[in-house]
Amino acid sequence: MLLDETFRVALASLRANKLRSLLTMLGIVIGVAAVIAMVALGNGAENAVKDRIARLGTTVLQINPQRVQQGGVGTSTIAKLSMQDVQSILERCPNVMAVNQQQDRPLQVVWKNRNTNVQVTGTAPNFLGVRGFAMASGRMFTTAEDIARQRLAVLGADVLPQLGVATSEAMIGETIRIAGRQFTVIGVMERKGTTGFGDADEQILIPFQTGRFQIFGNDRINDIWTLVSSVDSLSVAMGEIQTAIRRSHHLRQEQANDFSIRNQADFLSVLSETTATFTALLAGIAAVSLLVGGIGIMNIMLVSVTERTREIGIRKALGATRSNILLQFLVEAVVLCLAGGAIGVAAGIGASAVLRQSFGWEAAMDPSAVLIAFAFAAGVGILFGVWPARRAAVLDPITALRYE
Repeated sequence: MLLDETFRVALASLRANKLRSLLTMLGIVIGVAAVIAMVALGNGAENAVKDRIARLGTTVLQINPQRVQQGGVGTSTIAKLSMQDVQSILERCPNVMAVNQQQDRPLQVVWKNRNTNVQVTGTAPNFLGVRGFAMASGRMFTTAEDIARQRLAVLGADVLPQLGVATSEAMIGETIRIAGRQFTVIGVMERKGTTGFGDADEQILIPFQTGRFQIFGNDRINDIWTLVSSVDSLSVAMGEIQTAIRRSHHLRQEQANDFSIRNQADFLSVLSETTATFTALLAGIAAVSLLVGGIGIMNIMLVSVTERTREIGIRKALGATRSNILLQFLVEAVVLCLAGGAIGVAAGIGASAVLRQSFGWEAAMDPSAVLIAFAFAAGVGILFGVWPARRAAVLDPITALRYE
């Protein structure tokens, strides 16, 4: 029995049972499509994390006060950060290019008949440069206005919907009330998106000195943000900042830090690793359906061998060898898996596009995932097709011819 004839017989058998062949392929189609779609969603999520890191800037460090520990028991007091710490960083940290101090608190904000609760942040004029924000409309307040304690406000992008405003230009020059005091809106920031440390778009910026003396009424700083000269200098800068603040707080060598220094890139890299792990988990779960589909193919092929026992006996009587019969049934199994894999690839790509367009989910196709899923489908066909094919090949021709 010639090789091309073996292939023709195998394909003719599949065409003779179209519905059964399609239903058999369905498990492979679903498995391949699920693997490709899950990997695409996972890659999209990972790319979103990388974009977030780029927006944040990998050379920004955040310093926060920590709870004071006494005798291994946390007290109810939180260590204090002050302008003395800011000055110490500026004087003792050569790898720090800029320092931005912040006081913040959720406060009631009123504009016309709108009343909402928004985080109000008293900050220095260098906020945009240190934090990587940009203005959508208007301007940022100046150092002179900060020193003069002017009542000026710069709105985050997500504050506009809360005030019922459609465009940023509409708020420029408007007067809002913050904690009962009137502030003039001079600018609206562009949207930056949720960062590793909260939604920075949902806040109102006011001059630091204005907030310190007219709104918050204390000199306690909630956050200090520093801009380091380069990524390579991050570890050195963190050491310099730690030394500077410890000296400012008069901490002895055996005392633990009463503050923390967080690197945003490190925080988001952990998120990226978590996303990659979750993607692998989803892909693994989806791959299980491929195995289920392979078992289905094996089951159908075993049924096919039983149904065609007499046909196998006739072929052997006419000169077909064991290898011919083995190849025939193996080709049938592999063709089912390859066809199902091709359909599954198309379905997976289509599903990714639908999820991206309909739900706005990030989805990035990975060519290697497509190739692996397709190759895995072919492997499933060989793996689960060998046993039925071998069972057909070892049938005794005399017994097969007598089979009813």
